[in-house]
Amino acid sequence: MANAPDSNKEEQVVEAKASKPAAKKAAAEKPAAKKAAAKKPAAKKPAAKKPAASKAAPKAAAKPAAKKAPAKAKKPAVVVDVPRMKQMYRDNVVEVLTREFGYKNPMQVPQIEKIKLNIGLGEALDSNSAVGSAVGDLQKITGQKPTENRAKVSIANFKLREGSVIGTSVTLRGTRMWQFYDRFVNITLPRVRDFRGISRTAFDGRGNYSLGMRDQSTFPEIDYNEIDRMRGMQITFVTTARTDEEGRRLLELLGMPFARVDEPVGAL
Repeated sequence: MANAPDSNKEEQVVEAKASKPAAKKAAAEKPAAKKAAAKKPAAKKPAAKKPAASKAAPKAAAKPAAKKAPAKAKKPAVVVDVPRMKQMYRDNVVEVLTREFGYKNPMQVPQIEKIKLNIGLGEALDSNSAVGSAVGDLQKITGQKPTENRAKVSIANFKLREGSVIGTSVTLRGTRMWQFYDRFVNITLPRVRDFRGISRTAFDGRGNYSLGMRDQSTFPEIDYNEIDRMRGMQITFVTTARTDEEGRRLLELLGMPFARVDEPVGAL
């Protein structure tokens, strides 16, 4: 009986000793858990930054794309179609005329100002369809609607009344003028039968040149089977030349087939 309390004390001491290592292990496990907990957020932070960097990258890449978009939206440059004969005048004729006549200013170099085509219609006093046919032919040739020329005074001997249509004419300028000149020199005149060139002396003293055509069938725009009657016409080339020599040289450099001095001129 006397040894019972001692045995209880021994048991308590043994339990205390056994509990101390368990407490130490628990104390050692707590800092490890804290360290693991501290390390986990540290590992998540870089992971959180990576998506942010990846999101920022597309934005940075999108900015240059937004800047390039206006460059693609720019309209292409306007291309102007210059007539072939006008381009030849600028490239070759201006230089040759300046060298031959000694012009000091490029604006002094003569050029074609306008071309006028005129058809006289004396038959219109007796035929009502003559005006329509002549206007239609002239419109096909030039690509421009002609104007009707009316009598200004009445002449009893010719049965002419004031206001009656006696002709039709058209004036060409700019691009249509150069295109008509190109067709006339390179297509129409070579189609004339027994063509030997045009006269060199049909100038008016101021550099303007006039010639007459027997009929309109030589123009490629006119169908011979649709012609009701052969009608002649007068064509006048108005230039800015001061003298006939300058006007003749201008037209000659532009391809006008003048006859030689020693050769006879055939009728057109």
